[in-house]
Amino acid sequence: MSLLRVVIADDDELTRGGIRLVLGALPGVEVVAEAGNGREARSAVDRFKPDVVLMDIRMPVVDGLAALRAITGPTRVIMLTTFGEEQYIDEALANGAAGFVLKSSAAEELGPALKAAAAGEMFLSPPVTRHAVTRLRGLGTAPSSDAGARLAAADLSEREAEVLRLLARGLSNTAISEKLVISESTVKTHVSRILLKLECENRVQAALLATQAGLLH
Repeated sequence: MSLLRVVIADDDELTRGGIRLVLGALPGVEVVAEAGNGREARSAVDRFKPDVVLMDIRMPVVDGLAALRAITGPTRVIMLTTFGEEQYIDEALANGAAGFVLKSSAAEELGPALKAAAAGEMFLSPPVTRHAVTRLRGLGTAPSSDAGARLAAADLSEREAEVLRLLARGLSNTAISEKLVISESTVKTHVSRILLKLECENRVQAALLATQAGLLH
């Protein structure tokens, strides 16, 4: 199995150190370089050709969004974000971000995020999913018959539909497990089956489909 080569880009040295420790405990992951701003991140990508860049949004000299736009080729960029930075989500996704990881949840989310990136998929932290769904509701999107038909064709079990409804409200796997009084691993299994049945790549797509289908009404 080949190593997943990663660059960490964050202007805070302590944050980089914490992320490096988390990645050091993950099998098959190698940190090839660190960067303190977007310009250094771009140089590191050109030099080391990493598989993934973990990119802070707000950095001096060149910020993470500008660096994201400048990175081309197969390298995937996962944005590191904090609460209160939701305004950057749409722009980052529009410019090809492969996902969002909440810094406060990095220890739990970096492994799944890198696994998704390696598989060519997208990983979005639950608060990002919640933002996307809230934004869609704010736009006043009416239920879609196409989305309803797609949801019906997926033939979700009663429990899967219940998990999807909570997922669409922006709840994390931990919160769903507490709400339904089931293990977190069982929730993860349900989410995986839901994504497979709905042919969705990530939680946001599933949440938006559920919202458009009127599942939350």
